Amino acid sequence: MDVFDDLLRGVHGQGAVFGRSALRPPWSLRFRSGRRRTDGAFLTLCIPMRGSAWIVPHEGEARRVSEGEAAVVQGPEPFTLTDDPNADRSAVRRDVYCLGDGEAGPGAEDGLDAQTVVLAAAYDVREQVPRRLLQALPAVLVVPDENEECAALRGYLETQLVCGRPGRQIVLDRLLDWLLVCTLRDWFDLPEAAPPRWYRALGDEVVGPALRAMHGDPAHAWTTASLAARGGTSRSTFAKRFTDVVGEGPVAYLTGWRMTLAADLLRRPEMTVAAVARRVGYADAFGFSAAFKRVQGVSPTAYRRSPVEEPEETVTPAG
Repeated sequence: MDVFDDLLRGVHGQGAVFGRSALRPPWSLRFRSGRRRTDGAFLTLCIPMRGSAWIVPHEGEARRVSEGEAAVVQGPEPFTLTDDPNADRSAVRRDVYCLGDGEAGPGAEDGLDAQTVVLAAAYDVREQVPRRLLQALPAVLVVPDENEECAALRGYLETQLVCGRPGRQIVLDRLLDWLLVCTLRDWFDLPEAAPPRWYRALGDEVVGPALRAMHGDPAHAWTTASLAARGGTSRSTFAKRFTDVVGEGPVAYLTGWRMTLAADLLRRPEMTVAAVARRVGYADAFGFSAAFKRVQGVSPTAYRRSPVEEPEETVTPAG
C-alpha cells in the first residue's frame, strides 16, 4: 500500500475549475472559501498558464508564481491573486468564491493577447484522512517547473479547457486531481519542505514496511512483534526505531490511524458504530468507543451527530 496514495485518495475535485482568466494589468482577484466557518483544510491550486502572478495571503509575505510553476494555498482564510503585491487591496475588482458553479470570472477576457492566463481550482477537504498529510503544508507553497510529467499535464489541461466534448468537466476534475498530487509530491521532495515524520519514515528500511502494512490492512490484529517481523528486526529494536523515527510508538500510531479512518466512516449514514468498529480492527463497539473518545475527545455517537458544515450558496466565477 502506498501511504501517500492512501491519504490523498479522498481528495477529489468536483467542478473544481472555477477560473481560467485572461488578465491584463492592473488586475487583482480575492479568493474566498465561500464557507461561513470551517474546521477543515481548504486548498486552492493556482497555475499560471501564461505570465506570472503574486499570491498575497491573509497573513504573511507575498509569493510570486510564474509560468510553469504551481502554487497551493491553504485556507480557509481569503487570499489575493494580483499583478502587483503592493497595490491597494481595497481595489480588488470582485471576490471569487471557490464553491459551486457560476458565470465568467472577474477580470476574465477571451483575448489571446492577454499578458497573464491563470488557471485555478479549489478543493474543500472535510475528511480527516487527507488532513494527516495536508496539515503539514505551509500557508502558501510554490513548486518550481522541474518535473516533465507535471509540465506535460499542464499542456493537456489547457487543451481540455477549450474542448467542447461531452464529459469535459469530469476530465478536468481528474486532471486537476492528478496535478494536485503531482505538485504535493514534488513539494515534499524539496529541501525546504517540512513533511511529517512518518512521511520520511516511509523510506526507512525497518519502519517503512510496518507503516505500509498498517495502512494496507488497518483492521488486522497487528502486534509490535508482527510489525517488527515486517522490518526484519527484533521487537525491542523495532519499537525503539519506530519511536525515534516517527515520534510515537507503533501501537499509538496504529490507534491514531484507525481513529482517523473511523471518523470518516462515522460520517456515512449506512455505517453503524459496530460496523465501523469492525472495519478498523475492534471486535466490539465498547472497546472501539473508548479508544475513539480517548483520541478524538468525543464518543462515536456524539461525533456522528455533530453537524457537518455546509458551504454557503455562492457563485463561482469561471472564465
